[in-house]
Amino acid sequence: MVGSRKPLPPNNHKVKRVCVVFKSVKNLVWAFDAEWIPDPPAGRLLYGLAQDVDDRSVMQEMWRRNGATEADPTPYLKTVMCRLVSIAVVQRQVHRDGRTLLRLLTLPKMDADKTADTSERHIVETFLGALGDRQPQLVGFNSLAADLRILVQRGIIHGLHLPGFARRPNKPWEGVDYFFKGGESHVDLKDHAAPGWGSGTPSLHELAVLSGIPGKMDTHGHEVPQLWLEGRLEAIIAYNEFDALTTYLIWLRMACFVGLINLAQYELEQKLVVDLIHLEAGGKPHLLKYLAEWDRLSGICGRIGQAG
Repeated sequence: MVGSRKPLPPNNHKVKRVCVVFKSVKNLVWAFDAEWIPDPPAGRLLYGLAQDVDDRSVMQEMWRRNGATEADPTPYLKTVMCRLVSIAVVQRQVHRDGRTLLRLLTLPKMDADKTADTSERHIVETFLGALGDRQPQLVGFNSLAADLRILVQRGIIHGLHLPGFARRPNKPWEGVDYFFKGGESHVDLKDHAAPGWGSGTPSLHELAVLSGIPGKMDTHGHEVPQLWLEGRLEAIIAYNEFDALTTYLIWLRMACFVGLINLAQYELEQKLVVDLIHLEAGGKPHLLKYLAEWDRLSGICGRIGQAG
């Protein structure tokens, strides 16, 4: 009936209070993002393509068989058919003396001479192994439906042995459970930013930019396969690190929103991110571009907020 409303519950009924975002901040937090591409060996195997077909042609065939159109030439592929090429993590650790320290951790870890183990097996095994050992509070954006899914699927394909990561408690609140939606071990910001109210779920880019935080800049996700084909792994890693920083800054903002940190703490926590960027920028000058964009957007959004 138009204009009808659900009746209020009687006073003697208890109403369950629902928190629209996560309820805790652990002493060890990993805000992460992963990048992947269509896996040419998977395409050759699944579609019976000859081994001498080049990687670019295999990717195009994979997209074609999965609904590519002129408007969308690179449709989203099942993650099981893709290969992880990079994972970036902003680690926040609160030490016993009260100090909060941030680190930027990236796989593959490029050495000074630009060499690293770039194999997918190494990336997946290292990340999930450390996750199982250290058991941080994991933070991502669409990470339950995408990032965690591909990590598990590709770990199975590589025949990895990761019981520390895969072990689950009998009940989610009795231990670390990265697979439980709505739990505190794995905070998927996408779910918390749109808690069941219609279909208007924001993208990470939209939520970030409107909050004065850098979103997508020069590179977008659909361009990652082309960068990989060109051998530009460092550009992929830079893009990956940008998204990890953005995920972390959105998490901080949401933690402030719900009251897990106060406004003064929020300002200090943002300063720690600035300090981290300056510390890392010596070997990663692309981070200074992220900082400049953050300054620009903060100024614009600040003026909009004052005008409102």
